[in-house]
Amino acid sequence: MDGLRLAVSWLSVLPLPARRVDDATCRQAIAFAPLVGALVGGFGALVLWGLTELGAPPLLSGLLAVAVLVLVTRGMHVDGLADTVDGLGCYGPPERALTVMRDGGAGPFAVVALILVLGIQATSLAELTSNPLVLVLACAVGRAGFVLCCRRGVPSARPEGMGALVAGSQPTWLVATWWLLLVAVAAVAFDWRTAIAVVAAAALLVAFTHHAQRRFGGITGDVLGASSELATTIVLIGATLT
Repeated sequence: MDGLRLAVSWLSVLPLPARRVDDATCRQAIAFAPLVGALVGGFGALVLWGLTELGAPPLLSGLLAVAVLVLVTRGMHVDGLADTVDGLGCYGPPERALTVMRDGGAGPFAVVALILVLGIQATSLAELTSNPLVLVLACAVGRAGFVLCCRRGVPSARPEGMGALVAGSQPTWLVATWWLLLVAVAAVAFDWRTAIAVVAAAALLVAFTHHAQRRFGGITGDVLGASSELATTIVLIGATLT
């Protein structure tokens, strides 16, 4: 169970350290990431439901639910989104883009991306206050993005770091199992539009990882964080169209 324990401590603030941390455990942690996503989404859904029951305005409830998601994940995924967008927005060879991503500062591309993505998430949740469990699905899909981006054949952009540990580590059958399961849950527990949104999220991430390979030479931990936020956002948008 070290893979699951590492996934929880890695992708959330919950203190559940693994007894063993090595390459195999890190790869197992990626395989368990959607479960941790559902757990994180559960925290957000509980906050969204509670605030709604207390009579809070929908947009305020949505904003605070998003804030909880950021806090529960230590801001790791939104930081990955910001760094990745800055890297994609700069000129020069892959080495320059990777240097910009490692710098840690937030450029104009990052600021705009964060405002748009977090704003869309909060606005979507304001429309979903009557169905907060959608957030559990959306966060699970977001972390299933880790599994998809780490599929076989996708290299790491750097020889070190998180990307190097997990890139290309997830077999095709596992990727397909997670995404088919999430599509089925969306269709049965919610509706066909939400299921289509899950499929759209998968298609977006396939295109996104191909672009990351062209621009960076492969994936990084930042790319994984960005994929999570993008997939979560797509599902929330789709759920508001029902």
